[in-house]
Amino acid sequence: MAITLTLPDAYGFVLAAATSTFFVNILHMARTGKFRKESKIAYPNCYATHEQAEKDPAAYKFNCAQRAHANFIENQPSALGALFIAGLQFPVAAAILGASWSFGRTLYLYGYTGGSGPKGRTFGAYFAGAADFALKFMAAYTSIIFILDN
Repeated sequence: MAITLTLPDAYGFVLAAATSTFFVNILHMARTGKFRKESKIAYPNCYATHEQAEKDPAAYKFNCAQRAHANFIENQPSALGALFIAGLQFPVAAAILGASWSFGRTLYLYGYTGGSGPKGRTFGAYFAGAADFALKFMAAYTSIIFILDN
């Protein structure tokens, strides 16, 4: 059975919010690259060793940036999926939550790589996490509506 899918007029906002995540990824790449250069951790090493990080604050910051980036790319696919699905039923709300997720992930990055290390990521994690949680519930609700309407 074929399904015709008509996108809401405001779905462009959903696409804009999704696109913002690509630029957050670029921020992560740039910040991680900056700290890699400062710490002199050569490729292909993904992280500074424990000993290097204990002795060199630049190596420790590189590890924080690398972990923040890894966490971002671990979470981006499901956040985008929830955004795209939720946006079918609630385009403006989903777009606002998607943009909030991107903003929260930026706070997460700068908090993690600031002077506080892992503790600095907390506010951004909660901010992005709340947006992500809401998007996932909206996506589930949208999925149920699609199932029941067919």
